[in-house]
Amino acid sequence: MFKTIRDAFKVKEIRDRLLFTLVCLVIVRLGSLVPAPSFIKEVYTNWLNNQTNIDLGFLNTLTGGSFEKMSIFALNISPYITASIIIQLLTIAIPKLEELQKDGEQGRKVIQKITRYTSIGLALIESVAMCFGFSSYMNGGQVTAANVIITAASFTAGAAFLMWLGEIMTEKGVGNGISMILLFNIVASLPTDFANIYTAYIKNASSVIMAIIAVIVVLLVVAVTVVLVVYLQDGQRRIAVQYAKKVQGRKMVGGQSSFIPIKVNTAGVIPVIFSMSLMQFITIISSFFGASASTTGTVWQKILCLFTSSKWFDFSGGFKTAWPTFGVLLYVGLNIFFAYFYTAITFNPNETANNLKNQSGFIPGIRPGRPTAEYLTKVLNYIIFIGAIGLTVVAVIPMIFGGVFSLALSFGGTSIIIIVGVILETMQQVESMMVVRHYRGFLSD
Repeated sequence: MFKTIRDAFKVKEIRDRLLFTLVCLVIVRLGSLVPAPSFIKEVYTNWLNNQTNIDLGFLNTLTGGSFEKMSIFALNISPYITASIIIQLLTIAIPKLEELQKDGEQGRKVIQKITRYTSIGLALIESVAMCFGFSSYMNGGQVTAANVIITAASFTAGAAFLMWLGEIMTEKGVGNGISMILLFNIVASLPTDFANIYTAYIKNASSVIMAIIAVIVVLLVVAVTVVLVVYLQDGQRRIAVQYAKKVQGRKMVGGQSSFIPIKVNTAGVIPVIFSMSLMQFITIISSFFGASASTTGTVWQKILCLFTSSKWFDFSGGFKTAWPTFGVLLYVGLNIFFAYFYTAITFNPNETANNLKNQSGFIPGIRPGRPTAEYLTKVLNYIIFIGAIGLTVVAVIPMIFGGVFSLALSFGGTSIIIIVGVILETMQQVESMMVVRHYRGFLSD
């Protein structure tokens, strides 16, 4: 492993790409420390620290702590991610976008340009909403035209800069730039989380034995989660495909065997991001109107507890504090719904069946055409359900750990899925570079 890294740095092209990626990530972290204009950071931070009933952990993790600091990168790359998902969803509703998606490299460039403009529009809307929502922490506690314009412009410019930086990293660095920024944001929050775990269960442990047990439990939870994520990311159902022989000129071609790989986790991390973002959106909007989750408050505050993951799995006060855990059922339902929904727009069984038929391919035992599409749909429905449940289990394990032991953890199963997925993708890219130069790569170690 370390020998491979050393060998990678000996190759000038790879070394330059790695260093360029590192410099870009340093810029991202420095930008997250620059406060947004018009915001009184101390007042906002004090308010945020006292809001124990508002669950902003997931949002703060995706932004690398920029939202908590209310820096110029407070929105980070979340508008770009949201815009990418929206445009991808619209490809099934707008025929023109669907044509562009099938139009090769030129069509993808047009879709990329549309995504950029959509991202800027979303960033502007979110920036203005934040200015009004957090107006009490701006200069003088009043919303003025100058404050809104300056602050919204800084937030929008920060999101646009990170979008541009991510695309440049993809072109001149290693891995997918947007994914690398997201990975770096998540990793930036891990030291604080592990420091909280160390202080609560190791440093302040009643005995050495209890401290050792705490270390074992933490390592076991992390290891189990990572292993599950790896299996979930790599697991796939391979459907055998046979191609018929045919005569072309004087030669007999075809007759090869192949397979259609259907990943168990067909939708990736999209379902958990959608589900958690939707639930946190409700709690954040409620906070703008002075409402926050509370097990002893008004009816609406009690309902908000079901949407607040930090309230789940708290069994310290019996049913009085444990009943918000029923919100997990809503979370599971949303994950399953978004898994089926997102897969439906990214994998079309009818199109796949038609492509096989046009290429003289068929699934053994299944007639070409409609029967093939029905068979693929049936298999896909089973796979999606298994993947959605597996994804939910991975996402909920850290929540259970944090709730039962009363730990405020900003990372969760979603973060681990992103970390593992991006690392594997980046390793594969570096591996391909190393193979070309006859070096021993990461994946063979």
